[in-house]
Amino acid sequence: MTRSGRDPEKRVRKSRKRTASSTRWLERQLNDPYVKKAKADGYRSRAAYKLIELDERFGLIRGAKRVVDLGIAPGGWAQVVRKQAPRAAIVGIDLLPTEPIEGVAILEMDFMADHAPAALQAELDGKPDLVMSDMAANTVGHKQTDHLRTMGLVEAAAWFATENLEEGGTFIAKVLAGGTDTDLLNLLKKHFKSVKHAKPPASRKGSSEWYVVAQGFKPGVEAD
Repeated sequence: MTRSGRDPEKRVRKSRKRTASSTRWLERQLNDPYVKKAKADGYRSRAAYKLIELDERFGLIRGAKRVVDLGIAPGGWAQVVRKQAPRAAIVGIDLLPTEPIEGVAILEMDFMADHAPAALQAELDGKPDLVMSDMAANTVGHKQTDHLRTMGLVEAAAWFATENLEEGGTFIAKVLAGGTDTDLLNLLKKHFKSVKHAKPPASRKGSSEWYVVAQGFKPGVEAD
């Protein structure tokens, strides 16, 4: 510990087998207070605190009965919901394998597959009142392409929400810098009473991610 009372930052030794970017990532992980807190609190990822902070601001989870977690891996968000709403039915989907979570149905499949929405619905006894998406496309290093691919996932998640949510339900999704695209924003404003953007403190300062929070779903509104 330094004279200021803070733990000194951990440095990772350089290795010929490790790139400079991976070394920086590892150092950031080792020195990230949210990573340390997640380990101490039993959460699988620091992303759990993004949902916790958004829930504290918007009241997303309390009273939820049926929850869909799009892009569930590694499971941090589902863990938060299980803790905050232990009686809620939860189903998650992801291409990546996810270790089992008690009380959570996990589908290992592509959300963009034609049969995915029906598979999710089959796991719930009724319409979901919370659809949450932390999905992001794998990056290819081209900013515009990465943005388009991720926003394509967000749009698919939004359509799923508008076609399946219970009246008064909530949709939350990760978007990239610049907020929600105009067409998608118009879709959400048409179907929800409140649509806001937020960047929780747990999001890294250098990250381009934001979250769109749409609350008060209005069923029966026809799409243009």
